[in-house]
Amino acid sequence: MSETNSIKRVVLFVDAQNFYRGARRAFLDGSGAPSRHGQFHPWRLGELLSARDAGRVLVDVRLYTGRPDAYLQPTAYRANVRQCSAWERAGCYVFTRPLRYPRRWPRNTDRRRPEEKGIDVAMAIDIVRLADRGAYDVAIVCSADTDLAPAVEDVIGTHPDVTVEVAGWRSERYRQRLSLSSHNLWCHWLAREDYERVRDDTDYRAPV
Repeated sequence: MSETNSIKRVVLFVDAQNFYRGARRAFLDGSGAPSRHGQFHPWRLGELLSARDAGRVLVDVRLYTGRPDAYLQPTAYRANVRQCSAWERAGCYVFTRPLRYPRRWPRNTDRRRPEEKGIDVAMAIDIVRLADRGAYDVAIVCSADTDLAPAVEDVIGTHPDVTVEVAGWRSERYRQRLSLSSHNLWCHWLAREDYERVRDDTDYRAPV
């Protein structure tokens, strides 16, 4: 086998909010920390993970995230647009879908909050679709969402030449990752020092 053919192409699939919340839970005390704490540079994250194994090259970083409504949450909307634009400038692919809001929000009495809908589905479809196209040799899934498990199992079952791995933040008080009952997935655990290498302290909510 030639040296070129031995190089494994890595694609990073990131559930942006899930992974952001995981970083906050792992490394921050309480929920009162500024919203920028827990942010990370996704392409740097992909480079860090790809470099852990010789013979791998990062070819794509794909992020999936909900988008606040411009009228209901104008500040959050602008911050989301700025952050997604920064990701795209870094070379990432970004998929967004509008958040779903409870009726009469924010004056609803049931305390329900806006939530993402369809993000995990879009990410799952891409994991399978890109494997079918032969777009990667290694997928690293950055999410603890168990809704992604069927997609991962499908790729493992239909593409024996493809490797699927996961990544997760880990600290003394928190560790969470996507796992399967049917397969033992390799997990790239990310400690505090890893977070410090990829953290993004940009305040995307600040006035431009």
